[in-house]
Amino acid sequence: MKRYGLVFIDLDETLLDFYKAEKQALRLAFGQFGLEFSGRAALEYEEINAGVWRRLELGELDQATLKVERFRLLFDRMRADADPAAFSAAYLQELGKGVFLLPGAEETCAYLGGKYTLVVVTNGIKDVQRSRIARSPLATYFSDLVISEEAGSSKPSPAIFEHACARLGFHDRDRMIMVGDSLSSDIRGGVNFGIDTCWFNPGSKANDSGLRPTYEIRALSELRSIL
Repeated sequence: MKRYGLVFIDLDETLLDFYKAEKQALRLAFGQFGLEFSGRAALEYEEINAGVWRRLELGELDQATLKVERFRLLFDRMRADADPAAFSAAYLQELGKGVFLLPGAEETCAYLGGKYTLVVVTNGIKDVQRSRIARSPLATYFSDLVISEEAGSSKPSPAIFEHACARLGFHDRDRMIMVGDSLSSDIRGGVNFGIDTCWFNPGSKANDSGLRPTYEIRALSELRSIL
């Protein structure tokens, strides 16, 4: 078995249930602004949000723009009279409180943190991600938390991993691995940086990306057979 020293791990939909936190934050923010939060509104937001995050991954916009643009597009589509910048601030405040662990997350982090240098690499927004980590029982297991907004680059760019390695003083790529649920950001990011990857695929999704992860798992507990 290959000997690793540094494990990069994604946060949302790998360790924390982001969609549950997102839905709760949207519902609360809609209520604050006197807007009706419906299933249709949630679907509209999901579609728009996915699109703007794809643009971020492609380098077409920055996170400061993303925060507001997704709600500007949503309110245009809904014909809602609401200030997207003010709504974004309220939404992010609520999102930072949303901590819902995925099955096996705490046990996995305790195991990995005891054997490796365990580092979160996330494309999330700094205030939100730091708040959620601090409110979770996972914080104690991480050696570092690398957030795209602070790093100045996002997965799948190799630059975010270079930033992390510079902070850690760890540069042996043969002893690094990236674990995450997203083929387009986590796995492609690891491949772009030239390190091994492990695709967390609990839903048994088809891989039509052309990428070939080093490993693929259905449950976080399966990491014990790899690491």
